[in-house]
Amino acid sequence: MRTTVRDVREKAGDEPITMLTAYDAVTAEIVDEQGVDVILVGDSIGNTKLGHESTLPVTVDEMASATAAVSRATEDALVVADMPFLSYGHDAKESIENAGRMLKEAGAHAVKLESGPHTVELTERMSQLGIPVMAHLGLTPQRVNQLGYARQGTTAEAAAEMLDLAVAHEEAGAFSLVLEHVPANVAREVTETVTMPTIGIGAGPDCDGQVLVVDDAVGLSTWTPSFVQEFGDVRSEMADAVDAYREAVESGEFPAEEHSHVEDDLDGIY
Repeated sequence: MRTTVRDVREKAGDEPITMLTAYDAVTAEIVDEQGVDVILVGDSIGNTKLGHESTLPVTVDEMASATAAVSRATEDALVVADMPFLSYGHDAKESIENAGRMLKEAGAHAVKLESGPHTVELTERMSQLGIPVMAHLGLTPQRVNQLGYARQGTTAEAAAEMLDLAVAHEEAGAFSLVLEHVPANVAREVTETVTMPTIGIGAGPDCDGQVLVVDDAVGLSTWTPSFVQEFGDVRSEMADAVDAYREAVESGEFPAEEHSHVEDDLDGIY
């Protein structure tokens, strides 16, 4: 049965929420089959799949295409589409149209906004229009040119601001909140203050759920942040398979007789 926004909200404080990214149909199908609650089609596609150094170059069209692929392959998980840099926040009409496209055309069930004071009113308007919003505070990679990739909320002032923004986005209608790369005690206080579920990444064990980039989780990335645990070694497995293929072709072992078909009636046609 499809996980809904309501299901995610009801898990808060009761059952851990699992979330992973996916950017294509094959990965989404695997993640979905293993019972993960939420699939985030992250703008981290820029780093993981498109060869960019950051998420900033990712376009709305690229996100819509990836989201559609994930949605087509998913039966049970809630699919959340990340809204890419400058696709929201500067113009309300355009922001809503871009977010609405993820639901209407790409099949997402919700969108995620890297949040700040500028997204409170937008979150409220989207929620009013039936676009569920997942907020995101702490390290927000779209602000890399301002903040870098450093841990956020490390001062009393910054932590208080984060807490205020969390409350404001909940009041505006956000159904959940990602907390990225913040002190565990700050994440715990936010989680205890708001009723919407918090989903942590590098935010300690006290959030209502956890999220990782799937490439990091399965061991496909060449580098991972310090807060990531690799649960597999897919990169080595792929490298071994590719190397075995190359060797088999070069040695003449592949294709073997069982990989070919001979049509007898076609012998000597020239």
